[in-house]
Amino acid sequence: MSTAPASTGLEGGCLCGRIRYRASPDKREGYYCHCRMCQLAFGNTRVPFLNLKRDQVEWLTEQPTTYASSKFALRGFCGHCGTPLSFAYEGSQNMDLSVGSLDDPSAITPVSHFAVESKVANWEVDDGLPGTRLDEHVKLIERWKAAYGDDVVPGAEATRQAP
Repeated sequence: MSTAPASTGLEGGCLCGRIRYRASPDKREGYYCHCRMCQLAFGNTRVPFLNLKRDQVEWLTEQPTTYASSKFALRGFCGHCGTPLSFAYEGSQNMDLSVGSLDDPSAITPVSHFAVESKVANWEVDDGLPGTRLDEHVKLIERWKAAYGDDVVPGAEATRQAP
């Protein structure tokens, strides 16, 4: 684990090096997202993220290409090599950076799990960290309902069925 203070900037970028960024988070605490949309976007069973304010990230070379994975969220990635870099809700002051895109991923300590109902059981390792279900995140459920209607079941299937 890194011993550098949180005020020291972190740097990262994509596999091919076209996109580089500097981040200055208040905390060096991350979380694992297990939602099905993140699983598909990253091709993995979970995604480690660092949540921070958008203004705490400086894109040093070029901005990531974005993909609207739902009516209210954008995922940033390198359009050349495909490295997943970020996730953000439209209109939010916060965003997530993929921990794996940091030059030193060990600088971030995981503190929780999100969307635990979507954990892939045979790939799960019990680390003792607390977890929350997607449906316990009231603001997120409100976003889904506002975008897709009151009957929405949040997730990839809802975005695929949307007109």
